[in-house]
Amino acid sequence: MQNNVRRLREEHGLTQKELGERVGVSRQAINAIEKGKFDPSIWLAYDLARFFDVSIEALFLFLEEDRK
Repeated sequence: MQNNVRRLREEHGLTQKELGERVGVSRQAINAIEKGKFDPSIWLAYDLARFFDVSIEALFLFLEEDRK
């Protein structure tokens, strides 16, 4: 799943570790999400969207070909 996590994180001047601490996950989890290797739970997606003050749809790009 494509996403805008890295762009928004960098715009906020945060490291992966700092963002992870703010939403309750590890740096590795943030890294995996940014690289598209891990799809977050709906609750983590919600927490990230709330942190960045954007909609989940603005943060994560839902493409039909990514549907599992």
